[in-house]
Amino acid sequence: MTDEMKNEAVEETAEMMEESPVEEVPTEEASEAKGGKESKKKQRQLEAENLQLKKELEAQKAELAAKNDQCLRIAAEYDNFRKRSVKEREGIYTDAYADALAALFPVVDNLERAAMYSDGENVAKGVAMTLKGIEDTFEKLGVVAIDPKGEAFDPQLHNAVMHVEDPEYGESIVVEVLQKGYRRGDRILRYAMVKVAN
Repeated sequence: MTDEMKNEAVEETAEMMEESPVEEVPTEEASEAKGGKESKKKQRQLEAENLQLKKELEAQKAELAAKNDQCLRIAAEYDNFRKRSVKEREGIYTDAYADALAALFPVVDNLERAAMYSDGENVAKGVAMTLKGIEDTFEKLGVVAIDPKGEAFDPQLHNAVMHVEDPEYGESIVVEVLQKGYRRGDRILRYAMVKVAN
């Protein structure tokens, strides 16, 4: 290698050293001071986070207590409602029962008056009055008689207990009502007992 080349290599190395900064090796004191500052900063951040989390926890506890109180109140209200409903239901049945019986008292009065007579004509009048009173009572209670004579047999309303062959009537026609049926609204209280033709 020539001297010129050596000089050029030395110059290039020197230039490179000038361009790249030399890193200082931190001393122990400097690193402790730097670490202490970072440690204190991190500690303050953790304390702030801890305080924030405590606040959130207290808020969550308060909200949970409010929800728990609300649930307890709703449960108590439901329990009171259930008890009140049972009491009302029992009261409704008792009231309806009493009303139905009270509606029958005039009929009983008419029967007692009819029983006082021994004259056949007066007894017949008393029985007619009693029947009229029963019909009025049933009407007040919403009870309708089922009297299907001459109508087509309907197993939803009638109970066929007899059958007769009669060319005068069509097929499955009620020819005689042996016992009236009764219904209130859509509910059948007693099916009509009937004799059906053909």
